[in-house]
Amino acid sequence: MLKRFLKPIKLPASADWAVLILRVGISCLMLTHGYAKLTTFLGGDHSFADPIGIGEELSYVLTICAEFGCSILIILGLGTRAALIPLIITMVVVAAIVHAKDPFDMKEHALLFLLPYIALFLTGPGRFSVDAKLYR
Repeated sequence: MLKRFLKPIKLPASADWAVLILRVGISCLMLTHGYAKLTTFLGGDHSFADPIGIGEELSYVLTICAEFGCSILIILGLGTRAALIPLIITMVVVAAIVHAKDPFDMKEHALLFLLPYIALFLTGPGRFSVDAKLYR
């Protein structure tokens, strides 16, 4: 079951290139957000929002793992669909809970990350990924 979930689907060559560009591009953009949070956290500042009631520090760690760790996995194309799940959840929480009462332009940033994550979840990592090499 896990192998079937992680195994990339066969796409046309042009789509494989498009998925590679989308996968690496969106992950590099998110990586900057995750890296900033990681350096702040390692610097000793553990104050963060607690939108789902699990505690500030745990929320911070989970967000860093998603934005930084999962972005690296997606760039590599390693466990791509599994790595997208925390990022999708994070962006839904940011858009629907953290910025719930804010105007749309405050939610837009999270939604602009959410849409490519959903697209990548549906297409998989493509041929140019570690997943493709592992599941030949």
